[in-house]
Amino acid sequence: MSNAEHLATVMVNAFIDAVDRGVDVVPVVADSTSTAKIAPFMQKFPGRLVNVGIAEQTLVGVASGLALAGKVAVTCNAAPFLIARANEQVKVDVCYNNTNVKLFGLNAGASYGPLASTHHAIDDIGVMRGFGNIQIFAPSSPLECRQIIDYALAHVGPVYIRLDGKALPELHDESYQFQPGAIDVLRSGDEIALVALGSTVHEAVDAAAQLADLGIAAKVISLPSVRPLDRDALAAALSGFKAVITVEEHNINGGVGSIVAEVLAESGTGARLKRLGIADGDYAIAADRKEMRAWHGIDAAGVVKQAQALLAR
Repeated sequence: MSNAEHLATVMVNAFIDAVDRGVDVVPVVADSTSTAKIAPFMQKFPGRLVNVGIAEQTLVGVASGLALAGKVAVTCNAAPFLIARANEQVKVDVCYNNTNVKLFGLNAGASYGPLASTHHAIDDIGVMRGFGNIQIFAPSSPLECRQIIDYALAHVGPVYIRLDGKALPELHDESYQFQPGAIDVLRSGDEIALVALGSTVHEAVDAAAQLADLGIAAKVISLPSVRPLDRDALAAALSGFKAVITVEEHNINGGVGSIVAEVLAESGTGARLKRLGIADGDYAIAADRKEMRAWHGIDAAGVVKQAQALLAR
């Protein structure tokens, strides 16, 4: 499907609509108004946005204070700086104290491409999974993103939403309904299962189409909801497969690869697993997305190659 849209634009429109219907949303940015594409919100609601400057620890602390004062506080800044610079504040001010803060990790993964590892967030899911008491989501399409944000704004408690930094095409029709914890089976198949997270779901979908042309039926599963997650449903969806591949623009440790490995082990499912992502001990290379994904084998071609290798064993 087409209808590509930048997820930050989806985010801002969701904020505007929420305030229009009476939700007391207060965005907090760290000199990241352009990154957040927040100008339309600022124009419609002047004085409602808080800009703390380049001070991510202050960003999270201020958001927590706003939440304690009854606001629905949303932080909007680049994922690598939110996760790394404000780590302790996220852990203590948001998670441990159970404040009603919604953390948006913008331009996650290697969205910043040539700006290299200082600007890449390939560990954010792993870090957030290590914190208690925070829900974690990674939308793969504009419609799913909007539904996740609407849910998060209504949910009382900490939420982290990982947003890609590029426009993503639509994967779902209007009948789609996001459910926290649910897996999203995008394509049926009985020979190999592909499980992906966020924007790499598109690589898995493309890979499945290419595999179908080769006579290989691949099932595609997206995990938009990292926590909560219906692990029994994921185990059931992977049952009967001899081979499973996970795909993520994240280190293979801590993200979807680790989740699937845990589920397979705990359920006793004897599938061969190949985790595709940024390898253990590595950083994502400094390059545009197409080149970076090809280098690390997390594009559709890399998924097809690994699927063929797994099935040949």
